[in-house]
Formats: sequence, C-alpha cells, structure tokens
Amino acid sequence: MRLFLRQVFFSALVCAAVLASFLEGALAQPAQERVVPGSRAEIALSFAPIVKKAQPAVVNVFASRVERLPANPLFDDPVFQRFFGGGGGMPGRNMSQSLGSGVIVDQSGLVVTNNHVIEGMTDVKVALADKREIPAKILLRDPRTDLAVLKLTEGANFPTMELGDSDALEVGDLTLAIGNPFGVGQTVTQGIVSALARTHVGISDYGFFIQTDAAINPGNSGGPLVDMNGRLVGINSAIFSKSGGSVGIGFAIPANMVKSVVAAAKGGGKQVRRAWMGASLQTLSQEIADGLGLDRPTGALLADVDPKGPSAEAGLKRGDVIVSVDGQTADDPEAVGYRLATKPLGGQATLGVLRGGKKIAAQIRLTPAPETPARDAVKIKGASPFAGATVVNISPAVIEEMSVQGATNGVVVSEIDDGTFAQQLNLQRGDVILAVNDQKIETTRDLEKVTSGRSYYWKITLARGGQVLTTVVGG
Repeated sequence: MRLFLRQVFFSALVCAAVLASFLEGALAQPAQERVVPGSRAEIALSFAPIVKKAQPAVVNVFASRVERLPANPLFDDPVFQRFFGGGGGMPGRNMSQSLGSGVIVDQSGLVVTNNHVIEGMTDVKVALADKREIPAKILLRDPRTDLAVLKLTEGANFPTMELGDSDALEVGDLTLAIGNPFGVGQTVTQGIVSALARTHVGISDYGFFIQTDAAINPGNSGGPLVDMNGRLVGINSAIFSKSGGSVGIGFAIPANMVKSVVAAAKGGGKQVRRAWMGASLQTLSQEIADGLGLDRPTGALLADVDPKGPSAEAGLKRGDVIVSVDGQTADDPEAVGYRLATKPLGGQATLGVLRGGKKIAAQIRLTPAPETPARDAVKIKGASPFAGATVVNISPAVIEEMSVQGATNGVVVSEIDDGTFAQQLNLQRGDVILAVNDQKIETTRDLEKVTSGRSYYWKITLARGGQVLTTVVGG
C-alpha cells in the first residue's frame, strides 16, 4: 500500500513538472499574428483578419441639401405686421439630409456609394474609419444602376478595397457586409450568398443582383459586400422587408457592374456609356415558349429590331431568342442587358440565339446608342404648365439613358426645377411630351413655341411607362 502511494505521488510530481514546463514555454512564445485565411478550414477560426483588411476602406457618407421654402403670404398681411411686426414674407429654409455608406476603390480618394444616398443632394461629407471627416464632390451619378462615384477633396494615399470578380461567386459562399446601419457606427455582419442573378427586383434598370442573408439595414446602402479574400464583390443597395429592418433578404449590385461605373468616372465622363442593342426584348412566358417549340421559358425574346441598330447588323430577327452572352447563360432580358452593360465599348460580343429550334451564334458590335437628332435642350419659361421643365429631343441615346418606354417621337423631360409649374403638374423625368392643345410636338423648339403664349386651358398628351395619358389643366 505504501509503495502504491509513493508511485501515485511520484506520478503527480512528474505531471505537474510537465504542465509547468508547457505553460512556461507557451507564455514565452509571442502571440501569432493573424492573417487572411488561406483555406476554407481556417475560416472557422475568425473573420477578424478579413475585417482588418477590408474595414479601413469603408466610409460613412453624409449628404445634405438646403431647400428654400416659399414665403408665407400671411407675413404680408398688414394686420399681421401691425400686431407681430416683420418686414414682409421672407422665404424659409429647410435642411434635407441623407445617411449611407461607401467604399474607397482608388488611392486618390474615389468612393463608390449608392446614387439614392446622394440623390438630389448638393453637399457631401465622408467620414473615414480613422474618424477623419473629408468633404467630397460628386463625380458621376448613374441612376440606371443606382451607383455614384465621389472624390475626396483632401488627402491622398487612402486605404482601398480591391474589386473582386462577382461572376466567380457561387451560392453558399461566405460574405461580410460592412456599413453604418441606423447611424450607430461602422458595423460588420456575416452571411452567405443566398442567390445570384436576381432579376425583377425593381431597384434599378439593370436588375441583376447578388442576394445575401448578411444583415443589411437602413444606413448600409452603398457599403461593400466582401468575400473571404477581403475583396469587394458587391455594393449593398436594398432589402426586402415589411418592417424596414433586416429579415435576411438583402440585394447587392455586382462588382463587375461597379467596375464599369468607376472606369467611366476615372475617364472624366459625366455619364456611363453602354452598349446599345438596337432591339427591344421581352420575357418568355410558358405559352410563348410552347409556341416557339422551346422546352422551357428561358432566354430573352426579340420583340422588335431597329433596322439601323447593331442587332439588325448582326443578322438578328424578330422572334429570335437570346440564351447566352459570350458563353454566359442569360435567362431573361435583364440578364442580357446586364451582360452587355458590363462589356467595354469598341469590341464585340457573341450571342447564343435560338431560331427555329436551332442554336446559332451572332456577333454583335458593342457601340453606344447614337444621339441623333441632337438633344437641343430647352428650359420652358412663361406661365404654361411646363414652366421650369427642361426638355430634349428624343433619340436612341436619350431612350437608353432615361429608360423611355414605348415612344420614338416627341420630346423628353430631362430635368424639373423645384417649386415650378412643371413640378406642380407632377411631370417626371423621362416623360415624353407628344402633343399640346392637339398640336403635335416633334422638337424642343415646337414645345417652346406652343408654350410661349397664354391659353385658357392646356390639353397635354404624354407617354409615361409605355402608356399614353391625356389631361387638361386650366390656363
């Protein structure tokens, strides 16, 4: 018994010595520096290295605009002035503000954000991760993609985030969303790619989104969706929610679309010029697919072809179905538009086309829409309902830029001043004025002439969203 106790005591001493030696060695070793994971297995440890790499390039965007309010006529009332004083109705002022996120993509200080974050705003300030606040100017707005590019006006050698290849993403890939939700400060959330090529979302003209379940809330707009290499693969733009908060369905603009907008801004452009098909596309229904002898309703049907456009030049015909662009599947018109919009101008793209049950290939030139006739912008003045609206002549370029539907004649409203008759009439950008008082409007000068005098009434015919509307307002 004594021998057994001695053996146990001796074994305990040995174990204690080994443990002490191990702890001494562990404490003596310096802490290992964490780096970006090199394999999927390493991701299980922590996302911190990815965040440390990406976070310095993420910024908060603060935009504002001072609005002048019309004077209250009550101030001009002599009785009011007698009792309350005052020297007439001075116009008031109202401050409109917007809050969002952004990401620096160039060391010179180029920042990408959502267009809706700075839409209508005049003053923009950017707060960096290191707490610096720097004024920024708006280089380019692209409403069609809901993207905008800003330029920091002070400093240089800013931290940047590399633009990744959004086409390389797969459903199930891990992602991080970084932004400033509800203005609480920079926040990181994690999720996966829930779906790719989401269309019919209704956010922008190029509906081709990455869907993620990483929590995205108001204030995240314009912030990056980041892959496991710390690269930007999307710009978080919208959520599907009935409450206004995240329910795990968020949408991001793919990085490959972001690249085309950034390239246009670097080139000094005020707008993004994209490839023009010269054709209108239609979504395939099961009935149309059956009529064309297709086994499933995927692809984009050519509903109309401009005889002078690139599609006609490539030999495409009405009734053809486009199923791919440069080997990448295109399930609907939005996918075709996105694929062509991300291609550089000046080259060609190969379209996979179904015609009469056979698949053929067509080479289409990547050229911008022509601006013929010239815009000849005119701001309407006087006392007509159009006063304060700027109109331009319709052309393929204007139709593409303003997403005009169902109209090839008339003049297009391109801008509306605040507080004007045109705004009170509820005219909208992209409206096509077809006739005024039964006089056909073919050019901007026609509208300027018709509205130069006074009238007891104004009969207005315009096209909006593919529908023709007629209304009569008092003169």
